[in-house]
Amino acid sequence: MIKIGSDAPDFALDDQFGRKVELASLKGKCNVLLLFYPLDWTPT
Repeated sequence: MIKIGSDAPDFALDDQFGRKVELASLKGKCNVLLLFYPLDWTPT
């Protein structure tokens, strides 16, 4: 379990252009906001 205020574990996701981006590669370079939301037009 991840505790509030702890660092996020490293992970990789595709950006809007299909390129792989790793969280560790952004550390110390910029702020990162990761947002999840349910798929549009689906009942939640």
